[in-house]
Amino acid sequence: MPRFGWTLHGDGKHIRTGEVVKPWERLSWGRTIGLGAQHVASMIGACYVAPILMGLNPNLTVMMSGVATMLFLVITRGAIPSYLGASLSFVGAAATIRAQGGSTGQITGAMLVVGLVLALFGVVVQQGGAHIIQAILPPAVTGAVVMLIGFNLAPVTAGTYWPQDQWTALATMLATGFFLVALRGFASRIAIFLGLAFGYALSWSLDRIFGRIHSDDGSGKVTDHWRLDLSGVGPAKWIGLPDFHAPHFSPSAILVTLPVVIALVAENTGHVKAVSEMTGADLDSRMGTAIAADGVGTMLSTAVGGGATTTYAENIGVMAATRVYSTAAYWAAACFALLFGLCPKFGAVVAAIPGGVLGGITVVLYGMIGLLGAQIWIRNRVDLTNPVNLIPCATGVIIGAGGVTLHISKNFTLGGISLGTLVVLTGYHALRALAPAHLRETAGRELGRMDGS
Repeated sequence: MPRFGWTLHGDGKHIRTGEVVKPWERLSWGRTIGLGAQHVASMIGACYVAPILMGLNPNLTVMMSGVATMLFLVITRGAIPSYLGASLSFVGAAATIRAQGGSTGQITGAMLVVGLVLALFGVVVQQGGAHIIQAILPPAVTGAVVMLIGFNLAPVTAGTYWPQDQWTALATMLATGFFLVALRGFASRIAIFLGLAFGYALSWSLDRIFGRIHSDDGSGKVTDHWRLDLSGVGPAKWIGLPDFHAPHFSPSAILVTLPVVIALVAENTGHVKAVSEMTGADLDSRMGTAIAADGVGTMLSTAVGGGATTTYAENIGVMAATRVYSTAAYWAAACFALLFGLCPKFGAVVAAIPGGVLGGITVVLYGMIGLLGAQIWIRNRVDLTNPVNLIPCATGVIIGAGGVTLHISKNFTLGGISLGTLVVLTGYHALRALAPAHLRETAGRELGRMDGS
């Protein structure tokens, strides 16, 4: 397999029945660029929503997602087609940091440390083998952590976004659900983006018809305000660099954010396995490299003030629909992302998304993140009747979702995501070590399934 460059697949125009375009192949450049644009369209909604929910610059995050994707493709030597978009797994941690009085710099600093830990873990996996992931982070643990990360976000929707415009939030939620279920093909894969567009247009229409709304403005104050405030769009330039800022490192913010490493490992592992199944190539030997590359991409993005990155499932859907796994298309997508990031006016339009619209979107989005944890359990047939699995998962999810806190000292508190993750991870391994042989063996069966036995 060449490190750089691609061989033309067939005549560059057609894909025969039963064939796929491999990562090191490409179609004609015109088709490849078009596929790159399609990849951008599929990820752009989530890639803009994630930084907005964390209070980060969406233009900078999108631009750095393109840079991170290029770096990923170089590090993995073009073997794994993937787009590194803005991760939504950090939204809960970011909300917790801000609730504790933390700054944007502290959020990006904490994410940079997570990227470093992820990169180091990837190196360990690459040296020791993919079985390390199953030994440290079995499906029972990863499923519970992903679930509590998603459900920990529920108060953000209920307390911040939904009250700003409850009826628009409800309409946006219903419209997004309809798009996810009723649409087919590519349109269904950008349903979140279409839901945003629907809510955006609805808010604009309601402002024209009914005038200002009397509600929470997002800061906790009840005022008369426009649902859709476009005052920042006019002054924004068409072309320009986004604002950069340096990260700041706070031990408390880092502690809150570190558990997200587990979710990122799960996302990367699932992505590599999915691509491996779809292309027929055994990519387990490159699992660690992919994880490390994502970590390096996160470090690079957050070092200048952008959001953390992760492999995007939206782009897997595009590949499955088109049967084109060419990394050339991802290079094209990364270039498009750079161009979007250099358009402040477009970023201002996106940043003006009304709170009520975000309320409707996040109800769906956060719930989906949480239930991805249940999907991990189901896919790996985790036995939740076994107390070795049940007890740490149940307690960890409730601690994470409920925001339970543990006061260690006057200045040190564990709570929410960090405490829930600690309970799940240490609880599982401690109970498995102490359990009778029959419970220990049953709890470990999903490890064999993940290894393919």
